[in-house]
Amino acid sequence: MKPLSEPIWQRPAPQAERRPLKLVIQVPCYNEQQTLPRTLAALPREVEGFAAVEILVIDDGSDDGTARLARSLGAHHVVRHNHNRGLAAAFMTGLKTAIELGADVIVNTDADDQYPAGDLPALVRPILDGDADIVVGARPIDTIRHFSPLKRALQRLGSRVVRALSRTEVSDAPSGFRAMTRDAALRLNVFTGYTYTLETIIQAGLSNLRVANVPIGVNAPTRPSRLIRSTAGYLWRSARTLFSVYLIYRPIRLFGALAFSFLTPGVLLAVRYLYFAWIGEGRGHVQSVVVGGALVVCGIFMLAIATVAHLLAINRRLLEELRYLERRRPEGQR
Repeated sequence: MKPLSEPIWQRPAPQAERRPLKLVIQVPCYNEQQTLPRTLAALPREVEGFAAVEILVIDDGSDDGTARLARSLGAHHVVRHNHNRGLAAAFMTGLKTAIELGADVIVNTDADDQYPAGDLPALVRPILDGDADIVVGARPIDTIRHFSPLKRALQRLGSRVVRALSRTEVSDAPSGFRAMTRDAALRLNVFTGYTYTLETIIQAGLSNLRVANVPIGVNAPTRPSRLIRSTAGYLWRSARTLFSVYLIYRPIRLFGALAFSFLTPGVLLAVRYLYFAWIGEGRGHVQSVVVGGALVVCGIFMLAIATVAHLLAINRRLLEELRYLERRRPEGQR
């Protein structure tokens, strides 16, 4: 039986209150003079559900004339870093600029034309339907021919780890083809300099943002990846990123686990010594007391760190909320 009245947040807004939506497609670039014409030419200028679609190019300190080329190719907005600051910084510059431009929805895509622009309407559909705050384009990892078996395995493993850490159902965590609402973009912060893909999903999940997947295709590669120059380097940087983000957002779990790993053997060694002392053979097992005591002290030390880190995490969340509220304020009211 249908309720007599729906909650106000579930009621559709009256037609008079609805305003035209603006979509900004941001394209971070670094020395993409060869691939940028193809990428920008494929991007749609009209998308169903939006009254305006604008293209924003973020030139991350290119020295091949990428910014000048982007303007000549018809990009609505071009922002340039004075020097190369990395993909994560270019991504965050794009979000900041898109928000200042009045974007209601922001789509991020790569300048190497990896992601088919024809999939963009499907990417933003869950947001337009009110079902998601962030949508990640999920590539068919198992069928991409130019992915080696090792790279496919690493992609699946990385996505599985991100799902566990973020408590989301994201199926292709390293995908850079994603859409997000203005509100979600206001909440995102990137602390690492390597890439934004893994960190923002973990942050979104732990911030209770709704993350959805949309299946997409892939275009043929136009150049070698600049992020994955070696398997070992990619694994090391990704692991470091995951550890850093989890340390920031779930410190009590991390240090609590370390405390447990010290306290458990320490207590067991202490019990072992007490058992031998009870049966009159404690003199030969003093080393159990020494090692067990050291482990217990380390465990207590880890618990103290966990407590302090948890308090710092609470303070950080409060600061993030204040920063979010400040970002939401109109420019003239700051």
